[in-house]
Amino acid sequence: MKKAKDRFYDSPKWIKLRQSALQRDNYEDMEAKRYGKVKAAEVVHHVFPKDEFPEYAYCIWNLISVSTSTHNMFHDRDTDELTEKGRQLLVRTARKYGIPVPEKYASPTEKKPIPFRKDWYEY
Repeated sequence: MKKAKDRFYDSPKWIKLRQSALQRDNYEDMEAKRYGKVKAAEVVHHVFPKDEFPEYAYCIWNLISVSTSTHNMFHDRDTDELTEKGRQLLVRTARKYGIPVPEKYASPTEKKPIPFRKDWYEY
């Protein structure tokens, strides 16, 4: 289901954070890089979806630079839900930062509440 343009992406705060993420990742598709491939990144993907986890929308650890084609592999473009590949990235990221995997995306052994940590919210 396609949504109207989200004003979030026009905000100066997002534009600055997006640029910081792209620079951090050297404008490279980080998912392609995992497999030893070089691909230019044009998109910054919210690993924990912005609409479901607005508290992480401006957290740089929640952002990954990717190409448009990689970004399309992370989302079902009809429903905008994460695909299995997107879910796997979310789980890897949660584990990397010691965040319990959200129940919706967790296997039965990972279903724990997400803790609040003030330092995750500051940019």
